[in-house]
Amino acid sequence: MSTHAYIYDAIRTPRSKGKADGTLHEVKPIALAAGLLNELQARHGFDTACVDDVILGCVTPVKDQGTNIAKCAVQYAGWDDSVAGVQLNRFCASGLEAVNIAAQKVISGWEQLIVAGGVESMSRVPMGSDGGVVVFDPEYLMGQVATPQGVGADLIATIEGWDREDVDAFAVESQRRAAHARDSGYFDRSVVPVKDRNGVTILERDDFIKPETSMQGLTRLKPSFAYAATNGMDATALSKYPQLDRINHVHHAGNASGIVDGAATVLIGSEQIGQALGLEPRGRIVAGVIIANEPTIMLTGPGPAAEKCLKVAGMTKADIDLWEINEAFSSVAMRYMRDLDIDAEVTNVNGGAIAMGHPLGATGAVLLSTMLDELERRGLKRGMLSMCVGGGMGISTIIERL
Repeated sequence: MSTHAYIYDAIRTPRSKGKADGTLHEVKPIALAAGLLNELQARHGFDTACVDDVILGCVTPVKDQGTNIAKCAVQYAGWDDSVAGVQLNRFCASGLEAVNIAAQKVISGWEQLIVAGGVESMSRVPMGSDGGVVVFDPEYLMGQVATPQGVGADLIATIEGWDREDVDAFAVESQRRAAHARDSGYFDRSVVPVKDRNGVTILERDDFIKPETSMQGLTRLKPSFAYAATNGMDATALSKYPQLDRINHVHHAGNASGIVDGAATVLIGSEQIGQALGLEPRGRIVAGVIIANEPTIMLTGPGPAAEKCLKVAGMTKADIDLWEINEAFSSVAMRYMRDLDIDAEVTNVNGGAIAMGHPLGATGAVLLSTMLDELERRGLKRGMLSMCVGGGMGISTIIERL
């Protein structure tokens, strides 16, 4: 049995607009994932036959992303025939769940070296393409008090008393921090340029960030979920929260996570395999948890998940140096900081998904690479990663720099 699950590396592609005119639209998702697999091998020179499994999150596993894209990416990359692969879907938490499962496998001693992460080409396989009961099953839907995630985000803002200016101000700061981090080279260690089959670079850095974003500019954007007030969705949500007279719709494209293409991978293994292969650990996975809570508001799980993660790790907030919350919507991140009573100065210090985008199945692993790089840059020790998840779940992971 292994005592620890070590992080030997964490890399990602740049993120780009997840539409047909996005820079990465020409790149198949299998190529995004395989490119990172080959980069890991090139950086560290290990025999790929030493890898037990590749676990990739993918939220829309159909079309170009169907038929177990993890195993397909292993073969597409030319890795040894002995390397297994599995695709998993825990909605937006998929990439971080892949990391947590990999850590559990290593700590159990069942496996020694795993690549975990995720991939999502939202330009080629749009969100919701897989359908499912949450879209097409009337019997299921009639039995749920369910609304779109954006209504939940607006519900959070209404409950907390945050107005349009509050959530827009958060978004502007996310853009400022992300632009500063990218332009200062803070992401350079982890970001792997995407190249075509001829070796020509297609994209070298995140190009979704909009550094020109301003409060004045955001005021021109119309709320994305105001329609819910007239089609019964607000009434559905308010049936669970009767203390409110109405929902104030404040979220829009400028203060919600962007639709992008991207992939990320994390090399996780035991101490024994690291020594055998000459790998130098950069960090370790301390603890990881999943929780679920009220599914109508849906997006309030990150705070309770972080608290549970601290309990599992036997730690307190004082043991965490930096915090990272996926910016699904401004109110989600703001609620996370309020729930945990943590400061913006130590939370999402390099911006987040509002500025850089949220490639669904990959984002959790992206957050890990960003956090590990920043812990190293600042000489700090521990970081907490948290995400809201569809269906009213929350996920958190603590990592430690070595």
